[in-house]
Amino acid sequence: MLAGIIAGITWALETVILGKALGLDPLAAMALATFVSTFLHDACSAIWSFFYNAVRGNLKNVWKAFKTKSGKWVVAAAVIGGPIGMTGYVMAVKYMGASIGAVASAIFPAIGSVLAYVFLKEKMKWHQWIFLLITLAGVYGLSYSPDLAISNFWLGLLGAAMCSFGWGIEAVILAKCLNDPEVTDEYALQIRQTTSALTYGIIILPLLKGWGVTVDLFTQKSGWVLPLIAVAALFATVSYLFYYKAISQIGASKAMALNVTYTAWAILFTVILFGDTSVLSPLTIICALVVLVCGIFAAADFKEILSKKK
Repeated sequence: MLAGIIAGITWALETVILGKALGLDPLAAMALATFVSTFLHDACSAIWSFFYNAVRGNLKNVWKAFKTKSGKWVVAAAVIGGPIGMTGYVMAVKYMGASIGAVASAIFPAIGSVLAYVFLKEKMKWHQWIFLLITLAGVYGLSYSPDLAISNFWLGLLGAAMCSFGWGIEAVILAKCLNDPEVTDEYALQIRQTTSALTYGIIILPLLKGWGVTVDLFTQKSGWVLPLIAVAALFATVSYLFYYKAISQIGASKAMALNVTYTAWAILFTVILFGDTSVLSPLTIICALVVLVCGIFAAADFKEILSKKK
């Protein structure tokens, strides 16, 4: 559970930092900003993961894991969660703002929990389902604020849908793969981020003729855009490591319930890091507390915890 909470906190940091990068020139005025920033984000995360696994001496084991059947399924999950899910997430952040984008895309635990119940036979007790529904109601409440400007509601909504289904399906596939002792959370992350970055770099960007503007970010004065994306990717890498650990230890449904608390943390960090108090209101404060508390309760099996203590 602690791993799932840390995953939510670090993903919230990733959210607000990436949102800041998307609001700066030249990304703010770039037509392909969603795809370019997602490629750079996942490529940086793959590099951070490479350094992490290299220091731990895991690179040979990553290659062995990749060649297994479960490793191939991680590749499939990467395509669904990366090019589809992550692109949708960045769209939601770009067109609905960091806080609202995070909230809108956070319905993926509901989709993922249903899929986990059907395909993985993961069982959640009736009170956990109630807490999950209350959490999602809090997420919905967080999305309402008359002071927030949404640049394109329908594109943001499309992005949220892509993100929700992509991440929900990805979590279920990963939960199955992480049962394989040859595929640990660290190896899965390396495979996932590398696959996603390569898919963007080899297929998506060439199809959209986006390599030119991507290279321009490195050759022209882009200010803080690239450093912010690299820092966001670092927090994303840490978040994924803890998220995968939570999936392998407590299951996809409970891990997603904890991870969704990033919606509340994102609002907190928006205020702390950038001084943006427009996201604060009595409603958002109450809903943020609901998301945090009920998200934890949705993942907690109190009978199991008490039995282990005994």
